[in-house]
Amino acid sequence: MQLYNTLSAEERAIMIDDAGKQRLTLSFYAYAHLPNPTEFRNELFLAWNPLEVLGRIYVATEGINAQLSLPADNFYAFKDTIEAYDFMKGLRLNVAVEHDDHSFLKLTVKVRDKIVADGLNDETFDVTNIGVHLKAKEFNEILENPNTIVVDFRNHYESEIGYFKGAITPDVDTFRESLPIINEQLKDFKEDKNLVMYCTGGIRCEKASAYFKHQGFKNVFQLEGGIINYAKQIKEENLESKFIGKNFVFDHRLGERITDDIVSQCHQCGDACDVHTNCINEGCHLLFLQCEKCAQAMQGCCSTACIEVIHLPEEEQKTIRRGIKNGNMIFKKGKSDVLTFKNRDANQDPLANVPNLSDLTKSKALAKKEPKIKKQYLGKGTHFFPKPSVGQFLIEENELNIGDTILIKGETTGEQKLVVSEMFVHEVPAEKAVSGDTCTFKLPFRIRLSDKLYKVIG
Repeated sequence: MQLYNTLSAEERAIMIDDAGKQRLTLSFYAYAHLPNPTEFRNELFLAWNPLEVLGRIYVATEGINAQLSLPADNFYAFKDTIEAYDFMKGLRLNVAVEHDDHSFLKLTVKVRDKIVADGLNDETFDVTNIGVHLKAKEFNEILENPNTIVVDFRNHYESEIGYFKGAITPDVDTFRESLPIINEQLKDFKEDKNLVMYCTGGIRCEKASAYFKHQGFKNVFQLEGGIINYAKQIKEENLESKFIGKNFVFDHRLGERITDDIVSQCHQCGDACDVHTNCINEGCHLLFLQCEKCAQAMQGCCSTACIEVIHLPEEEQKTIRRGIKNGNMIFKKGKSDVLTFKNRDANQDPLANVPNLSDLTKSKALAKKEPKIKKQYLGKGTHFFPKPSVGQFLIEENELNIGDTILIKGETTGEQKLVVSEMFVHEVPAEKAVSGDTCTFKLPFRIRLSDKLYKVIG
């Protein structure tokens, strides 16, 4: 009886591409009293593995928290598996605004002490005694009320790239830190203010709403389904978005754009940027904001030290990684001391100390490196259709024309150059693709969603 994932992420990505099925990315949670979470965990894995469900799911005695993807064809069969449990009947499923077939590449179901760590040890606190749920229209209306205090119950790196106008955004690393901070700040408003809260999908502010009711707050409200559901509702009902920027999500995408506003800055140069990335150094993987200019100059790294490491032979890199416990450094995310923009003098060039490749370790791999190709960033891969061998790309800036030489670059794909002789834009033959267009063309190789598309200059 298979109870754990047995395929690597790379193997799973190839299987997804070969299947050619559209996948849905969704999330849900449910608070309940589960006497045997391990047994519940095993039942879920056995039910979901045959349905090709992939994702990150936590179960505990207090309920379930799930972020996952599955083939669209299997949606109703999947829904039947969760509605087999009384506490999940009629459960709201937050379907993502943007879909990515590779948003999850493993099925991981873990048993935890709590589905949301809160640092509380109060047996009198009832997590099911929650505040009033508000839909998008109601949420917009209450935000206009001068008697409302709205609080973001996400972490600093999430609210940095997007938030509701006028919200309190605590500078915290974890949810558990925000509870006592907000309780202290708002202790004089328990009787006469509307305490309105939100988070990504609703699970954190649902627990927070119960906590603040337990603390004596009289008028407690929460955004139903969080920002994910809000984005869906404002689109369907043509409502004004009171949320600006991007919504951080905990999968391969790292964010869903809600509005065109860019409210944050590159952590390396300070330019407007809301693109999260993980440092490419396998021994680091720090999460931070990096613009395209810095991504090229810093070669996907967070620091010059990491640039030096990635150009060492693989065996040396493994030796360096061996025994390193860097979880705390990753945990700092955008607050890390290595990020130059927040830790430099006003007149300092943030990229001044980036080493030239000639100054790095002279490994065999570097000695064989080809001259740098002059290129212009166009966009990213969004899908690969294996049977016709067609790649799909989203053009994010600049333009692509028939006859252009392009470079497709990715960790697995490597660097592949070819000339575009035929192209479809939004499934129609076209001579040119511009920012915002989705274009497709035949390829003699497979692409991945992490692949970048460039136009070769000169």
